[in-house]
Amino acid sequence: MAVDPARARELALALPLASEAPHFDRLAFRTPRKIFATLKPSDRDINLLFDPDMRDFYCEQAPRAFAPVPGGWGRKGATRCDLQTVDELTLMSALRAAHQLAAPAPKRR
Repeated sequence: MAVDPARARELALALPLASEAPHFDRLAFRTPRKIFATLKPSDRDINLLFDPDMRDFYCEQAPRAFAPVPGGWGRKGATRCDLQTVDELTLMSALRAAHQLAAPAPKRR
C-alpha cells in the first residue's frame, strides 16, 4: 500500500515534460511552466500543488492520505500526501492532476 519516496520520484518524473530541481530542502518536480509537487527524499510525504477545489476533492476522497499543508500555502491549495498511507494508483492520479494544473497553456494558432 505505501509508496516509498524513490518510487514517488519515479512517478513524478514519468509525467510529460516533468523535470526535477532542488527547492530549499526538497526536490521540486515541475513542468516548463511551474512546480507541481515537492518531495523531501528522507521524509514520508510529498506536497502537491493543487487549486483549492482539487485539494478539497483529494482530502475528501482519501482523508487519511491527504491533508492541506498548514498555513497560507494550504489555503491556496497545497496538499500534503502521506506516502505511508497512499496507494500508488491514488498517488499517480494526484500527481497527474497537479501536473495538469501546472502544464503550459496550449499554443494558439
